[in-house]
Amino acid sequence: MIEDQLTALEERIAHLTAAMDDLSDIITAQGREIALLTNRVRMLMEREAEREFDAGGTVPLADQKPPHW
Repeated sequence: MIEDQLTALEERIAHLTAAMDDLSDIITAQGREIALLTNRVRMLMEREAEREFDAGGTVPLADQKPPHW
């Protein structure tokens, strides 16, 4: 009886350990992806800032109010 309970607990621990390892791998992959996406956003913001500077510092067309305002 106690041996059956011990075996059941060992199996449960093994499953939980495997699940924890899987989640750890997922978190690591997500961390890499977040770092990559953060870098891409930074690059896009720098490009947009350069484009605005090259345009003479004017307000981008998308941010201008329509003429009827």
